[in-house]
Amino acid sequence: MLLSLLKILFFFAVVLALALGAVQLSETGQVLRVEYGGIEYALSPLKALVALFVLMIAAWLIFKLLGLALAVLRFLVGDETAINRHFARSRERKGYAAFGEGMLAVASGEGKLAQDKAAKAAKYLNQPHLTNLLAAQAAETSGDTGKAIGIYRTLLDDDRTRFVGIRGLMRQKLAEGDTHKALLLAQKAYALKPRHKEVQDTLLDLQTREQDWKGARQTLKDKRTQGDLPKDVALRRDAVLALQEASDVLAHGNSISAREAAISAAKRRRT
Repeated sequence: MLLSLLKILFFFAVVLALALGAVQLSETGQVLRVEYGGIEYALSPLKALVALFVLMIAAWLIFKLLGLALAVLRFLVGDETAINRHFARSRERKGYAAFGEGMLAVASGEGKLAQDKAAKAAKYLNQPHLTNLLAAQAAETSGDTGKAIGIYRTLLDDDRTRFVGIRGLMRQKLAEGDTHKALLLAQKAYALKPRHKEVQDTLLDLQTREQDWKGARQTLKDKRTQGDLPKDVALRRDAVLALQEASDVLAHGNSISAREAAISAAKRRRT
């Protein structure tokens, strides 16, 4: 991607330099004189610029033909995969260029363009764990929720993208307001990457919403152990969760358990 960007910048720099040179020549009234084979050619600034463009295109075509000729020569001397590799490299370059453009389109919120680039990248690249991810993000950006969910489910089949698929489905369920299913997905994502801060915070929030006080206290303890939360803050929040847990147990008539939870909460408040 970076190499492609540098090539584009270099091309525009050359075009700009040629254009400025042509303007300078036209202002001074000078012409470019070229001698070849004993014959002198006088070129106006515009003709010189056109000639340079033609030479650049011709050089590019020659370079491409030389690459193909070299691949054919290797094939003739016994390298049976030379031609296939030549075209595979070309497809790969096109695929990664489309992938990079698609990522930029997602970042800038251009959903339709991102989907087009994702489809092009998938056509040229045999990297479904990358192209499916781009396709899912492109579908989300363009508002095609159904397609995004379908692709996220596909990502679950690959170990490299399972976390991304679960996280994507979790976000979709949150957007739909289905906190119960979002909580189940958050638990799965947390099991895969327990140090992922966004998943940690989402899981804790959902556990609180679903009144899973025991689970919330465990998540809070993990955050404190991992150093993501100061000790005093963690203790205060745990005390609040313990009191909520005691209230719920008491409401269900289990007074002994309620007393134990209340005592635990009181101890933490004094710590």
